[in-house]
Amino acid sequence: MKENPLLKLRSLGQSIWLDFIRRSMLTSGELKQLIGDDGLGGVTSNPSIFEKAITESSDYEDAVLALARQGKSAAEAYEELALEDIRTTADLLRTVYDLSGGKDGFVSLEVSPLLAHDSAGTILEARRLWARADRPNVLIKVPATLEGLTAIRTLISEGININVTLLFGLPRYRAVAEAYMAGLEERVANRLPLDHITSVASFFLSRIDVLVDPLLGKKIAEGGPIGDLASMLVGKVAIASAKVAFGIYKEIVGSRRFQSLAAAGAGTQRVLWASTGTKNPAYSDIKYVEPLIGANTINTLPMETLRAYRDHGNPELRLEEGLQEAHRVLNRLPETGVHLDAVTQQLENEGVEKFVKPFDKLMQTLKDRLR
Repeated sequence: MKENPLLKLRSLGQSIWLDFIRRSMLTSGELKQLIGDDGLGGVTSNPSIFEKAITESSDYEDAVLALARQGKSAAEAYEELALEDIRTTADLLRTVYDLSGGKDGFVSLEVSPLLAHDSAGTILEARRLWARADRPNVLIKVPATLEGLTAIRTLISEGININVTLLFGLPRYRAVAEAYMAGLEERVANRLPLDHITSVASFFLSRIDVLVDPLLGKKIAEGGPIGDLASMLVGKVAIASAKVAFGIYKEIVGSRRFQSLAAAGAGTQRVLWASTGTKNPAYSDIKYVEPLIGANTINTLPMETLRAYRDHGNPELRLEEGLQEAHRVLNRLPETGVHLDAVTQQLENEGVEKFVKPFDKLMQTLKDRLR
């Protein structure tokens, strides 16, 4: 039989996480099977995933009824439902966590998207969720907004595992890495241990091409040398951005500053490829997996992408190939009038909104069901 490509990814040093959660998947044994058969190394969630899980299934009806009888509000009910799923998932992944020495086997839970621009509120909610989850293999997701940077530094300094989410731009990635190292340095100054702290930096990829490609399409339609250049860049910006980001990661990990932290027991803040489901049907359904396979990285896949890769993936270490070409793509993009920093800021703003809307919808649904 052909080797499962997902297992081959693990042998190449890349962890595959699932960007999906639903209670029936936990109780039916489906997640346990994915861990055993596909080498699944973690699970990520977000407000949109929970909104779909709770509003589009009957999985939570009994639990909602019990919470209604307890007089819980919609916000309280959501937290109870989400935390139960997170704890159960963490327990199912605990063997992976233990066998990997605490490097893998994590499940992520996000703070409220309403707090994306509220540092103090994010810190308070992250502390509460971390304490209530009460599992060492949980990551609290904090958005990579400017306000989120302050929260990341503080929470890392307090020993809370952080998944930095909604990360699009390369300059912001450097700021995220700075916040992570600054938090670790505070712990060193306070003579606190570093060896149990885990953080990942989650780059959202396919959304970059979703926004950039139509802009390039307009330039192509206009013709001329700019149109010719635009035609060479279509569909390449997200992958190029990821490859350059990994170059920055290696630069940071090799720096004297981080090496000093590593000597004190710190682990690297691994890069995680997120938003890796293909949105454009003209592209391969594994477009955001194949070119980004690298050791000590993570790719969190929606269920359909995971199944597609299991079926026809061809794993090889490719992440560090074509770095010069990736720089060329990003360096020439401004010649078309498309500026990546502006694009990534727009994506960050829209990304927050894309989580706020389903979160608001979920709160209204829970209010109705609790009645």
